[in-house]
Amino acid sequence: MRSAVTLADIASHAGVSKMTVSKVVNKQPGISEATRQRVLQAIEDLGYTANASARALAGGRTNTLGVVVPSIGPQYISEVVRGANLTAYDAGLDLLISTTQEDTIHERQNVGRLTRGLVDGLLMVLPRSLDRYAEALQQARVPVVVVASADSAVPFPLVDADHYHGARLAVSHLLELGHQRIGFIAGRRETSASLERLRGYREGLLTAGLPFDPGLVRPGEYTQPGGFAAARALLDLPQPPTAIFAANDLSAFGAMEAIKDRGLRVPDDLSVIGFDDIPHAGQVHPALTTIRQPLVEMGTAGTRMLLNLLHGGLPVTERLVLPTELVVRASTGPPPAT
Repeated sequence: MRSAVTLADIASHAGVSKMTVSKVVNKQPGISEATRQRVLQAIEDLGYTANASARALAGGRTNTLGVVVPSIGPQYISEVVRGANLTAYDAGLDLLISTTQEDTIHERQNVGRLTRGLVDGLLMVLPRSLDRYAEALQQARVPVVVVASADSAVPFPLVDADHYHGARLAVSHLLELGHQRIGFIAGRRETSASLERLRGYREGLLTAGLPFDPGLVRPGEYTQPGGFAAARALLDLPQPPTAIFAANDLSAFGAMEAIKDRGLRVPDDLSVIGFDDIPHAGQVHPALTTIRQPLVEMGTAGTRMLLNLLHGGLPVTERLVLPTELVVRASTGPPPAT
């Protein structure tokens, strides 16, 4: 059985020191391009495969960042991860993505496994509750940055979007079009983003001199079926709204389906506005007016913050809140004439 290739083997083959080989493997500076190419050729000739865990245990870098996500299906999450991947790639690092499926035991195991030698830093995207990871994160050997946490208080550097201001923009847009009765499809009640969007909706109405009517608020759970059910409930009201603000684009898609299912038209009979601006928002018919979260930029900013920590610096800010903006498309218009 052939023995494993060692750094000493590579050093001998390339005619350099073990320290030089280690620097090349760990992508450290201070090596000339000619020497680096000679070492890389020796690695290829000998078939050396670096072991990330072994390098970490030896005090080296794995040149890999971990990303923990609930799942990889939603476009919201995939856009954040895309931003993280672009930034990691530019820095010469790889991403190791781990999905939790929001299973408590699986979440703790994944975080613990990643932070015990597999990665140099950890980016946690949209964790439902950091309490689930508390023990694993306290024992983490690597820096941690959180993107879009459900918790309002996060004991780690955080990147998020301005949910409150985005909701105010959505309500202002509908008011400017002439809508006075605006329904709201809420997100998950336990998340800070959902609460901030609800707060922005409520205060946007009050600022305009309109009463806040709890009967116009229905839960949508950030899902398309949830948005469908919530919109049906709003349409069943004795005095239904003329516009619906959904807390995310998926629930807005569900609302549009429910409106069409009633034989009504968007926006002629009812306007709909979402939140997130996932790629599919511009592809539905009619194209969805929405509040754009800078999803790719959030992944980019979180990864840059993590890289800053890895290089011994402090993050630019412990809490970075990126602006949201209104994207007007075809799903909103004036209320129908009475």
